[in-house]
Amino acid sequence: MRHPQEPPRGLHPLLAGRFSPYRFDPSGAVDDHALGLLLEAARWAPSAGNSQPWGFFTGRPGEPDHDRVLPHLAPSSARWATDAGLLIVTLTRRHVDDTRLLYSEFADYDLGQAVAHMTVQAQAMGLAAHQFRAFDIEGLTKELDPNPGWAIVSMVAVGKAAGGPPESRDRRSVADLRSAPWSPEQ
Repeated sequence: MRHPQEPPRGLHPLLAGRFSPYRFDPSGAVDDHALGLLLEAARWAPSAGNSQPWGFFTGRPGEPDHDRVLPHLAPSSARWATDAGLLIVTLTRRHVDDTRLLYSEFADYDLGQAVAHMTVQAQAMGLAAHQFRAFDIEGLTKELDPNPGWAIVSMVAVGKAAGGPPESRDRRSVADLRSAPWSPEQ
């Protein structure tokens, strides 16, 4: 069950203040230094066997790479993501080097760790990040043509939020987080 609530005392302010905006300020540019710090945050994320199976395709308004991504956004995400100062396509490498494994069961999880680090870094820099999957993955894969073994997983819009976080956020309780996998379906 979900309940509107405030973050508890003691939760780090970067985590307590994080939210996924549905509006970005189109004048909120993400400069080269900020982009570099976001990618560094992802680079330092933990991964299984230190495999670091993630990659990113980035585009900012006015750049050709941004124009390559825009046509593949679903209408629901195009309404707000186009105003972000940066669009990031996230990719994972599911092939495991120098082994017989053709698929890493940890690759997507590890990519999530990298994106989470990036999201917290954005928050620390006064930026907001909104992760999403509302885009044409097949069309974008054809457009970007990643190397074999690499797969597009999601996108992240980063920029200056137009407006602040909601008054309260609808979150599942800690008790539900611990019991849901074993509770009867409701």
